[in-house]
Amino acid sequence: MELKYLPEINFATADPAEMEVHVLSTVEALLKRKFARADPLRLFLLGVEALIIQQRLLIDQTGKMNLLAYSEGDYLDHIGVLVGAYRLPASAATVTLELSLSAVRDQATMIPAGARATAGDKVYFALDESAIIPAGEISVTAKATCTELGAAGNEYLPGEINRIVDPAPFWAAVTNITKSEGGADIEDDESYRERIHEAPEKFSTAGPSGAYAYHAKSASALISDVSVDSPAPGDVVIYPLLKGGVIPGEEILTLVNDTLNDRSVRPLTDRVSVLPPEAVNYDIDLIYYISREDAVNAVAIKSAAEQAIADYVSWQKEKLGRDVNPTELYYRLREAGVKRAAITAPTFRETTRAQVAIAGNVVATFGGLEDD
Repeated sequence: MELKYLPEINFATADPAEMEVHVLSTVEALLKRKFARADPLRLFLLGVEALIIQQRLLIDQTGKMNLLAYSEGDYLDHIGVLVGAYRLPASAATVTLELSLSAVRDQATMIPAGARATAGDKVYFALDESAIIPAGEISVTAKATCTELGAAGNEYLPGEINRIVDPAPFWAAVTNITKSEGGADIEDDESYRERIHEAPEKFSTAGPSGAYAYHAKSASALISDVSVDSPAPGDVVIYPLLKGGVIPGEEILTLVNDTLNDRSVRPLTDRVSVLPPEAVNYDIDLIYYISREDAVNAVAIKSAAEQAIADYVSWQKEKLGRDVNPTELYYRLREAGVKRAAITAPTFRETTRAQVAIAGNVVATFGGLEDD
């Protein structure tokens, strides 16, 4: 069961009106007299009531911090330890660089580990290991990691990292041949909570889909959804999706592949491959109308409608295999206060767990006011 379907619970009620009646009636019964509204003892008891309410709120919070659905921060870390799930630390972006010499040499050339390259914006990538360019060769590829944790090193397109920071003999040029990615802040509570919920799946060594999904998400805090498929006996194909509906590039795919093919994770007989999900593109084309009775709120409703469309675009791509569903878009527009919407696009389209729906052109036209 998903956590969101669990019933709401409270460990202690703290309703002010209920507490006031309870405190005053209890003391009045003990003293066998009624309190006037300005009675000093009554005012004193109301102050005690406020303290009791605060204590009850703390009791309720303390109880909830012991439950996965409510726990936050350090409390959530302590719950994760119970199932061997640890919060993912901040990570640095990685990239593959091509290092080139000024000319072919008759002996091997070494570029030391830690040598840095940049795009010229004070974000640096350092070689993970010393790169050796063999004799007779003019270039070699090598892995490099951003010197700064977090998202600062992400999204450098091939060719943008092209400046040498730490020169080495005969090293003449550098360029990235992959897009840099993988940099992430420390894992947030919601992602960590979901992984803790899925953690028991990893206890099996039979290679269930839930275990593969858990380990794939453990590779990077950027991964929001994972699809696991087995097209043939012994073959396992993993499709990861990043937060914001971003399709992962080569660096993230390699990271997930290395994580899943670790000997402590992959069953011996499985052949695991990691592929990017397929983008299913769709457009949005609609005209919406506002009731004339709501004319005074038309500006606010237009703003809410635009936000509803943006939220729909985000909702559509946040999960693998989510069908392109115009009914959901219509529902969100109605919730925003729109009277009627004529949706030309998108039309309903099924997707598989290896696909993600991503919006292309978005055209939303305000058609004016209409009578009911």
